[in-house]
Amino acid sequence: MMRAGILLLIALLCLGSVQGGKLLVIPADGSHWTGMKPLVEELGRRGHQVVVVIPEVSLSLGPSEHTTTLTFPVPYSQESFEKGLEEDLLGLMNTDVSTAVARLSNYWDTLDMLSNVTMIDSESMLYNKELMQTLRDYDFDAILFDYFCPAGIIVGAYLDIPSIYISGPYPCPLEIISTRCPQPVSYLPQRYTHYSNRMTLWERTVNLLRSLLEPAACSRLYVHADRVASDILQRDTSIVELARNAALWLVRFDFTYEFPMPLMPNMVMIGGMKAGKSKPLPQEVEEFVNGSGEHGFVVFTLGSMVSQMPEEKARVFFEAFRQIPQRVLWRYTGPVPENAPKNVKLMKWLPQNDLLGHPKVKAFITHGGSHGIYEGIYSGVPMVTIPLFGDQGDNAQRMVARGVAESLTIADVTTAKVLEALNKVIGDKSYKANMMKLSAVHKDRPIEPLDLAVFWTEFVMRHKGADHLRSTAHELSWVQYHSLDVIALLTTAILTLVLVTIKCCMFCFRKCMGKAKPKENKNKRQ
Repeated sequence: MMRAGILLLIALLCLGSVQGGKLLVIPADGSHWTGMKPLVEELGRRGHQVVVVIPEVSLSLGPSEHTTTLTFPVPYSQESFEKGLEEDLLGLMNTDVSTAVARLSNYWDTLDMLSNVTMIDSESMLYNKELMQTLRDYDFDAILFDYFCPAGIIVGAYLDIPSIYISGPYPCPLEIISTRCPQPVSYLPQRYTHYSNRMTLWERTVNLLRSLLEPAACSRLYVHADRVASDILQRDTSIVELARNAALWLVRFDFTYEFPMPLMPNMVMIGGMKAGKSKPLPQEVEEFVNGSGEHGFVVFTLGSMVSQMPEEKARVFFEAFRQIPQRVLWRYTGPVPENAPKNVKLMKWLPQNDLLGHPKVKAFITHGGSHGIYEGIYSGVPMVTIPLFGDQGDNAQRMVARGVAESLTIADVTTAKVLEALNKVIGDKSYKANMMKLSAVHKDRPIEPLDLAVFWTEFVMRHKGADHLRSTAHELSWVQYHSLDVIALLTTAILTLVLVTIKCCMFCFRKCMGKAKPKENKNKRQ
């Protein structure tokens, strides 16, 4: 009987998927798409009609399995796009973020840069009347997008369909602001501060001040997007306002990575969706790592967007790797010195997840992107983090706080610092032990992140939203949310009561004193 019930449940779940719905997907480029793609392809494989809209020029976007791809023109070429990206990334490697002031300055500059860059593609899409009419004709059940690109937010409102946001640690935390999710600044560090959840008095002071800047930061980030949204929707609106109508937030973390924090009911954790069991390595790579003997090997990559660095920076790492007994697989396409160490294998692309799952891997040198961090956690590999930009500094701090990583700064990295960090995470067994505990906790879950993301996406499509999960907190004003009106009312009532009491006492006192005075005068006359 129990077996029959289980089979019936599976059949019902499968039926819900096979019936199929229409889903519009607007991804962001780079690693954002890398993390989103498994979910999109799985939804298409399960029978849904999935339409992915991408620009004609991009870093990593392209056709995906079981989906329909629509493209739109953009005002730049592939060559100029790649050249500009390379220049920006190389410039970031010399950016100093070692102090709170430097981090704040970099944070403010990042807002300006993202405000301009993300809107180029967004405007190209939103003002393409033929494309927008095509999307309206599809009659979608829901839209799924990474809110790094504001176009998805505006299109969801334009088509008036339920919106599913994939969120990340972006400069303006829309999922926190729009849902009014509590975020106590006493123990939750603001984004891009590089703080842990155990802050000193000075750090908590800076953290509080940063939280007060958050509304201004969001306004600065979405200044162009707000204007475009108002124009497209023909009403005065803003990105923050539109985000309040989100049906669901798929947040790309879990609590093995993120510090414990409150979540709202329509926020679902899908951290580690891309990480999984390793596959066999290509023969050439397998021979190289197996030849490392008892010393093992180190994986070194700075992410999908960075495959080279200035020669003086690269020389630092070549010299460090020359002095370690481990072999190194490095994703690097820049200039190679003539006397490059023989224990280093340079690759244009490397199978990161498969290498991290190999039994001989000893350490992972990473920029601190969330995908790489989760793959490292899944396989239990201690890390040396070298954050470059964005959320990577915060990610690195979270791993350091867990006791599973050491962190270096790319602006002042030296051979000695690289050697010290590597020797520490490899030689000190506590790093490996802590990482294995973290890995065990991360894997111990009732449902895989991908299956969870698929279920909730289908849920929104089936039910045309998830209004029962949305709090009314976002409908309250700032005064109401913080109960300042209630406090004012109670304060007024208490003050009124105190004032009336004082007045009554004074009145009674005067009456008593008035009766006492005639008595005294009478006694004097007698």
